[in-house]
Amino acid sequence: MRLTLAADEQYRVWTPLKDISPQLAKAVLLYEDRWFYWHLGVNPQAVMRAAFRTYSGGAQQGGSTISMQLARLFYGLNTKTPGGKFQQMILAIWLEMRYSKKDILEAYLNLAPYGSNVQGAGAASLIYFNKTAKQLSISEALTLAVIPQQPNKRAGTNCLRSALNAPKERLLKRWLERYPMEESQARLARLPVHFHRIQDLPFRAPHFVDMLQQQSSIIPGSDKAQVKTSINLGLQTLLERQTRQYLQEVSNKGIKNAAALLIDPKSMEVKAWLGSADYFNVDIQGQVNGVIAKRSPGSTLKPFIYALAMDQGILHPGSILKDAPTDFGPYTPENFDSKFRGPITAQDALIHSRNIPAVWTATQLRSPSLYNFLSMAGISQLQSETHYGLALVLGGGEVTMEELAGLYSMLANGGRLQTVSYLKNTPKKEGAALISAEASFIALDMLRHNPRPGEDDSYNLNSGWPIAWKTGTSWGFRDAWSVGVVGPYILAVWIGNFDSRGNPAFVGIDTAAPLFFRIADGLYLRKPEALPVPVPPAGVSQVSVCSASGDLPNAWCPLRHKTWYIPGKSPIKVSQLHQPVAISLKTGQPVCPPYQADQVRMEIMEFWGSDMQKLFRQAGLPRRSPPKCQQGFQTQAPDISSPVRHVSYQLRTSRPEVTIPLQAKAAAQVRTLFWFDDNRYIGSSDPQVALAYRPVDAGIHNIRVVDDQGQVAEREMQVDWLE
Repeated sequence: MRLTLAADEQYRVWTPLKDISPQLAKAVLLYEDRWFYWHLGVNPQAVMRAAFRTYSGGAQQGGSTISMQLARLFYGLNTKTPGGKFQQMILAIWLEMRYSKKDILEAYLNLAPYGSNVQGAGAASLIYFNKTAKQLSISEALTLAVIPQQPNKRAGTNCLRSALNAPKERLLKRWLERYPMEESQARLARLPVHFHRIQDLPFRAPHFVDMLQQQSSIIPGSDKAQVKTSINLGLQTLLERQTRQYLQEVSNKGIKNAAALLIDPKSMEVKAWLGSADYFNVDIQGQVNGVIAKRSPGSTLKPFIYALAMDQGILHPGSILKDAPTDFGPYTPENFDSKFRGPITAQDALIHSRNIPAVWTATQLRSPSLYNFLSMAGISQLQSETHYGLALVLGGGEVTMEELAGLYSMLANGGRLQTVSYLKNTPKKEGAALISAEASFIALDMLRHNPRPGEDDSYNLNSGWPIAWKTGTSWGFRDAWSVGVVGPYILAVWIGNFDSRGNPAFVGIDTAAPLFFRIADGLYLRKPEALPVPVPPAGVSQVSVCSASGDLPNAWCPLRHKTWYIPGKSPIKVSQLHQPVAISLKTGQPVCPPYQADQVRMEIMEFWGSDMQKLFRQAGLPRRSPPKCQQGFQTQAPDISSPVRHVSYQLRTSRPEVTIPLQAKAAAQVRTLFWFDDNRYIGSSDPQVALAYRPVDAGIHNIRVVDDQGQVAEREMQVDWLE
């Protein structure tokens, strides 16, 4: 991805001798120091010969051994004077006495100059030949061996190629004398090499690499020469290409910058990291890392409000919430479109991002509140809870894209918080469970019903993978978000300006979502594999509810649908919204008893509260008001026959097939009985059929039955568990 500069601005990759081509080591010794393994750091004959030729007026000649050159490089000696040369020889001998020949050769190959600011064979191999030092061909090894004598003249410069070819030919001649080879191999050794430039070095995922360098503490053994990150370059390229193309298409709207993050929630590894649209673009402050910049999340935190509410027994997806002008003390939020929809299910309130239901739900949270949840999830730099108030629900706080993606990863991991990993094959630590697996599953299922932008389908299957996603828009149109679970990945997309300038085009659904789905479709097309259908946890069930009320349907509910719920947590009661009303055949108006049966007809009416009636009138959809005297038909309450009074039911773990029958007699018009253990919904049954029940806990259970006419009966049941 990148060869980074050392602190002294040198390209240096420490490479053990075992990872350096043996041909390079042999070529260096053959060219620089043929007697390396026999002298003690100084070759007296070579030193005397070099001194005689240099100081007798002849051409300057070096007589330094590998050990002497290492001493000069390591200690920064000036060896052009007799004193400096003497110091060099003493230090070379000292190195020989302290280190092995292997250590000295290894150190030299890692410190030798290779032109410009390239130091060591490891860096030179990567830069000039785009390969490791172990992969060098014989021609490349001979080339590198002769560079250190005149590095700035010989290192990959076409204009001075003659300065490189001549010494290489002389070295090849020596090589063939020492290591004879076939003519075909010799021809390969004579081939010219192609040099790459320093400018040609890879510079991939620059914001991600910058982050690793700045936070070196997150890299175990950060002094290693090679860091293997979790980035997948294919996925990185996909994010960069899709973002670049999209921004070109929408540039006329003033949209110039974006950031994106892709995480594998199974391993929590970062697969792609795009900190800005263009790292080198000064106009957009391209070197700012948008993935770790604090920004307002808009409505992207709403799924966690509903997940917490499901865990705290406040609602289920089919619960009816009120989307109407509401004052929450001094705080009066409005919806993004300044409209109100009246009664709305929790699922629709979430996927349509209605603000009033979300704020109301947040006011019902107790332990934890949304603020406590974010604190436990590790969201950094939070102010006090009173500083935000209810504005936190709608993006009043700030999070980073990495933190936001981590929260959505938690939903994909059954509610367990996991640490994002930057390195390949980092062991995954088991995180704390901040949301139950049941609430996490249901929250994602709710988000999967969010249709793609511009489409009306109720379930999103167009990309090939189910996508559970949410958008967000910050106050003042400064940030546009789209984040969610895309098949096997977590994808987060942000569009905005790093200087926080607003733009009316920065709306999540209009700006961030199209880019989000382009990337999502690209991910699927890159690897179109079928994923298993999400399996609900054992603690999640489905129940049929009355669509208008979100409660169990009574006998008169005209429209029903199934919804997920968590037994023992989700609020479930029998709906009383629909009731029969007597309508006079003469006037067409509701009438109260007493009346003659042949003078009236029965009609099912909705018994909304006065607040909801007002909402319907404001929406231009007024509901007929039922008579105040009408309370629905009063039928005989069910009569529980089982469990039997004053009987202790004994259950054994060794007999899982043994259950307690729940049965009651009911009025003739009753078709369905709904059974509860305290407030925990057990199930429904026909009045003629017993419902098998096996309690989990010992002790006294308050068994309650409600018929579809709204009549209730209760009975206590004693349960003992035996080993």
